[in-house]
Amino acid sequence: MTKALPTSFWGYRRENGRVGVRNHVIILPLDDLSNAACEAVANNIKGTLALPHAYGRLQFGEDLELFFRTLIGTGRNPNVAAVVVIGIEPGWTQRVVDGIAQTGKPVEGFAIEGRGDIQTVAEASRKAKEYVHWASELRREECPIDELWVSVKCGESDTTSGLASCPTVGNLIDKLDPVGVTTCFGETSELTGAEQVCASRAANPQAKDKFLKTWNAYNDFINDNKTNDLSESQPTKGNIAGGLTTIEEKAFGNLQKIGKSTRFIDVLEPAEEPKAGKGLYFMDTSSAAAECVTLQAAAGYVVHLFPTGQGNVIGNPIEPVIKLTANPKTAQTMSEHIDLDVSGILRRDMTLDTAGDALIDITVRVANGRLTCAEALGHREYVFTKLYRSA
Repeated sequence: MTKALPTSFWGYRRENGRVGVRNHVIILPLDDLSNAACEAVANNIKGTLALPHAYGRLQFGEDLELFFRTLIGTGRNPNVAAVVVIGIEPGWTQRVVDGIAQTGKPVEGFAIEGRGDIQTVAEASRKAKEYVHWASELRREECPIDELWVSVKCGESDTTSGLASCPTVGNLIDKLDPVGVTTCFGETSELTGAEQVCASRAANPQAKDKFLKTWNAYNDFINDNKTNDLSESQPTKGNIAGGLTTIEEKAFGNLQKIGKSTRFIDVLEPAEEPKAGKGLYFMDTSSAAAECVTLQAAAGYVVHLFPTGQGNVIGNPIEPVIKLTANPKTAQTMSEHIDLDVSGILRRDMTLDTAGDALIDITVRVANGRLTCAEALGHREYVFTKLYRSA
């Protein structure tokens, strides 16, 4: 008997109508020079979360646009209730503030130049305290399931990933796509060898052409500018140790995450917010775990599903990451990292359908407030994708 799908979850309705599943007040540094001030504010005001990153300055062109999309998108994410932005100078700081303010959520910026850390930290701490008091009184409300946005990625893949844990995610997407849940997959390099099959899963010719253009642009960049050899990067040593001998094997396992029937409706730039309506999207992302999840969170996704074979420990500061594995050894030796064990599929005491139902169940529970293993362990990997060297 097919289990009834959930019809709702409990989330925070934001000013622009989007629904979040967390209620963070974040202290967001514009640049690496502002990390210390942001961390000082978070230390002063309990209940806030600083998001230090290693990104510097002097970006240009598309790299600069991606930088702002990622930073602004982080603040715009519905899991964020309010934002304090701190930057070294006022111009770019205000650009981030203005981008976040379009959502209607509380946000204020502080620049360090001409004032120094001590004054900036004092003023920003007062504002952060005000935001924490305000956010702490917000309450969850019941929201229809079609307002949930879920992103997916896999990591440290092995033979069990393509056989069981990635198909479990695909089973979830095949069940939730028809009821209007918005989903996203990515990992451009990791589709190499399966790119034509992936393109055939586009919902329309425009999405197909967009995907192939995106994949070809990535492939041309690697071949023309860097190398024609991705050994030890795709597949990684961990993938090979787990039984994956070629990128093609890895790619076809990866592709299982989009299910058997669901088709993607559009292709997104890195950190681009989807605007084509409810459905499955492909995003042009790195296959590095922290980079990919950071980009998807910046696009507005509020829950992430992460199948792992050998045992990837990824988390994210604002988007809860649910990890599942079908590798019985990983489930045992890294149990503190695993939210859902689906190794029963390979023992034949669990079907793919029941595994998909179990993943839907834990996803809704996390959306309702349950902490993931990564959250409980303090994993807050926040890593930007950099396209060019700085000026």
